Amino acid sequence: MEMATLSESLCRMRFAGRSGGFSFIQPMRPPSLRRILYLDIFCISIKLIQILPARHVEFYNRHRKIQYMKITCSQCRKTYQIPDERIPRGKEIVFPCPSCKSLIRIYLPADKSETAASAAKAPSASEQPAAQQDQDLMKKILSAVEDLPPMPQIVLKAQQVMANPNAGFKEIGAIIETDQAIAARVLRMANSSYYGLSGMVTSVHQASVVLGLKTLAELILLLGTSKLLDRELKGYGVDSGSLWKHSLAVAFGSKLIASKRIPKFENDAFSAGLIHDAGKLVLDPYVFQKKSDFDALMREGKKNFLDAEKEILGFEHAELTAELCRFWKIPENQTLAIRCHHEPEQMQEERKLAYILHVADVIAIRSGCGTGESAALYPLQNAALEDLMFSEEDLNGIQKGVTDYVEKISSDLVKA
Repeated sequence: MEMATLSESLCRMRFAGRSGGFSFIQPMRPPSLRRILYLDIFCISIKLIQILPARHVEFYNRHRKIQYMKITCSQCRKTYQIPDERIPRGKEIVFPCPSCKSLIRIYLPADKSETAASAAKAPSASEQPAAQQDQDLMKKILSAVEDLPPMPQIVLKAQQVMANPNAGFKEIGAIIETDQAIAARVLRMANSSYYGLSGMVTSVHQASVVLGLKTLAELILLLGTSKLLDRELKGYGVDSGSLWKHSLAVAFGSKLIASKRIPKFENDAFSAGLIHDAGKLVLDPYVFQKKSDFDALMREGKKNFLDAEKEILGFEHAELTAELCRFWKIPENQTLAIRCHHEPEQMQEERKLAYILHVADVIAIRSGCGTGESAALYPLQNAALEDLMFSEEDLNGIQKGVTDYVEKISSDLVKA
């Protein structure tokens, strides 16, 4: 009886196009037994794997009696319900809100009894203020994001050109014309030792012909973000230029990895790698305020700065970087990959770009283009190597290329 009721109800449903939801219509004719059986098989097979609006999931659950988790976006306050079977236990997952595109985080404990216990146990008096302080600190830091200088428009436009396979000199020329200082630096860089064209390039048009439009667009990205990232970070104990060199290393390493395995991700990998640690710019003053706590936690050499951020602040810099990306209107696929590049397994679906950033980040630290911490404290996830089909020997070759690139390009950028 339940099967017939479910199937007859589903006869009144149709997919509503790209929205991914369902809408209700009256059936054209009474359902036949064959249609009832087909609809039940269809319903069981799809298992409602999409994130559906709450009213649709509730309708479905009345018939299927599945358990689900109710999720509310902290930004737009929209509520969604996700079947428990779609949420891996013991792992945090991150996905964009279907409505406002802000990031939503979910964690379901590995042990079901832990879920019940955590729900039954009220936080102690000492725990409540600490949790509230973490939330207040996050809100304070996020409000400071808007006080940062915006990403230079020339960088955002260069990203658009890199993403457009049909772009030509007209588009890149229009970008450079808006910033004569960048145009002059582009010419100096084009004539630098790295590109091997010393004294040969006299115009932007000639640079685009000799270097190629994509390389020229990358050069604009480098020049446009250099001042933003070339800062001293007292909280992290990083001298001026160190974060910039690390960003260069991860950008080039990401591009190199993508070129060998997933060429279509080259541009996204380079752009995301360049700004993957920009959240440290926002977080640094607050880290500096708690410098003694960080030093004490890391003194024994068993925890890295990432662990210390989570333990002392309640969150880590990749979360702040993702918020910066939203503020700068960086493409969503890059934003998610940056958010999860320390732990790509957090991503529920497409992890390729996050794996690329993760491997490039570890390579940069191993090559000495890190932030002064030991590479042993930042292990490489085996899942990333397996997914990208790389061996440790392959990484050694990439590491050499990254080291050479940073040494040459960083010195030439200073001169430019």
